[in-house]
Amino acid sequence: MMAGVMTSAAGPPRLVDTLERLLTRIVEIPAAFAVVAEIVILLTGVIARFVFNRPLTWSDELASITFLWLAMLGAVLALSHGQHMRMTALVERVSAVNRARLEAFAIAVPALFLAVMLQPALNFAEDQDFVQTPALGLHDSLRAAAVPVGIGLMLAVSVLRLLRARLADLLVVAAVLLVIGAGLHFATPALKAIGNWNLFVFFAVLMGLGVLAGVPIAFCFGMSTVAYLLTMTTTPLEVVTGRIDEGVSSLVLLAVPLFILLGHLIVMTRMAEAMVGFLITLVGHVRGGLAYVLLGAMLLVSGISGAKTADMAAVAPVLFPGMRKRGIHDGELVSLLAASGAMAETIPPSIVLIIIGSVAGVSISALFTGGIVPGVVLAIALAIVAKRRMVEPETVKRSRASGAEIGATFVYAIPALLLPVLIRLAVSEGVATATEVSTIGIVYTVVVGLLVYRRFDWAALYPALVKTAALAGAILFIIGAATSMAWALTQSNFSHALAAAMTSVPGGRWGFLAVSIVVFIVLGSILEGIPAMVLFGPLLFPAAKALGVHEVHYAMVIILAMGIGLFTPPFGLGYYAACSIGNVDPNAGLTRIWPYMAALVIGLLLVAAFPVFSIGFL
Repeated sequence: MMAGVMTSAAGPPRLVDTLERLLTRIVEIPAAFAVVAEIVILLTGVIARFVFNRPLTWSDELASITFLWLAMLGAVLALSHGQHMRMTALVERVSAVNRARLEAFAIAVPALFLAVMLQPALNFAEDQDFVQTPALGLHDSLRAAAVPVGIGLMLAVSVLRLLRARLADLLVVAAVLLVIGAGLHFATPALKAIGNWNLFVFFAVLMGLGVLAGVPIAFCFGMSTVAYLLTMTTTPLEVVTGRIDEGVSSLVLLAVPLFILLGHLIVMTRMAEAMVGFLITLVGHVRGGLAYVLLGAMLLVSGISGAKTADMAAVAPVLFPGMRKRGIHDGELVSLLAASGAMAETIPPSIVLIIIGSVAGVSISALFTGGIVPGVVLAIALAIVAKRRMVEPETVKRSRASGAEIGATFVYAIPALLLPVLIRLAVSEGVATATEVSTIGIVYTVVVGLLVYRRFDWAALYPALVKTAALAGAILFIIGAATSMAWALTQSNFSHALAAAMTSVPGGRWGFLAVSIVVFIVLGSILEGIPAMVLFGPLLFPAAKALGVHEVHYAMVIILAMGIGLFTPPFGLGYYAACSIGNVDPNAGLTRIWPYMAALVIGLLLVAAFPVFSIGFL
């Protein structure tokens, strides 16, 4: 399972190529500007409130308007760059002919969803014209217009991509979609007769087939929801647009793009490299010591970037060359890297923590506090396995750093080491919210990069802003689509049925936790972590509370379970991301990763069995 650019077997016409590049360039500029604008708006609000004690009444409104535009323009870039999360495990195993058809199908389904939703999105934006923002007095249609504009631009990108496909493939895809549509139409009476069992048809069979066929997950959510509403209800599709707006518009989620950008900046300024260098002088001379350095670096960097891909990209290029020189097998390297990504899912300010706090209504500050110890527990479990697995030849020479060298690297790393401390203190002391603190981290990183490390590649800044917008757009559009799907499931009383089924498991809360672990490992592997959290988190947290499971404890359990699924082959997206970042053949780690996964599961069971790990410091 991996995110990849969707291409077809036919060579793209030059005109289509030119038009798509032009469209992408046009979208990149305002998207990059929106990222910068959000930083300025939030930082201005922090300074006004904390320094001058004069809170700005308009900053949240302006940030909300800008954020929705950032999310939708970012979703367009994600589609153009091929960054929307999708499962390609099946696509990569079929013949070239069938692969081309599946790729065309993976483009046609989003195009169909976007074409169906364009008019409802326009209607929704027009209806918002009657709403005025309280502080700025602006028509809310200025903000809501981002949804139809984004949908229209994504539709244009999809059409251009369809023009690349062979006519024969398009005819096959059109026939398949017509058969599915006709089948649902004629089966409507029978589907209505079976009651809520029809949810299995739409949200398990249809959605599952879409995911297996390589359709981006966000569009699988959206298309399944639209098909259900059109077939089973009379609900207008403007509701879907409204739920997408609602899911994306939460200001808490503004931390997502800003922490992604922070991850780019700590790599650009070499702050991550300074941290790793210090850890190497401490334990690098020990047999297998670089494995401990990798785990320690992932814990530290996770407290800065908030994004696991950024963490791995900051650590692996620095450590892998030295680990290879010590004779460590590539399969061991990528296995430990992938396992460390799962280990660090709860280390604040993890994007997953922020998202689960937003959709489930859990205190993000409490999640930040509760996430540290569970991550350390899993790190210790991995270190025990790594000590036995990271076998180095006897001929390897490992020199011990002198006290002066350790002191010098420590002094050099101090500004970088202070960043995670600064981020956590700013939140815990009430200086800034979890959203605003990312701007403090960004400003700190820029200043330290310019004045201390003197490493700041200005030429790389614009591409970093564009990549930030694209990745954030992919994440946020999934959240929006999952929110609309969750609404449909809730309206059908599925949430009550799910909660009843989960709470009736033998063993009370312990049985509930055990089932949740299994469910989220599977969901993390198949749906990818963030969609799984957004879709099922709000449904299960009330059930956990009813059984006496603390919400922070439950969050840690399901986040770690999701992380294990996300980084476990053969389906886990995170495993392939680790292979790509480490430049390792995925087959190298397929037989070597299981001891690390077993250590993670044991660590997870300890966290689940002893709530004190999660809530002991609240």
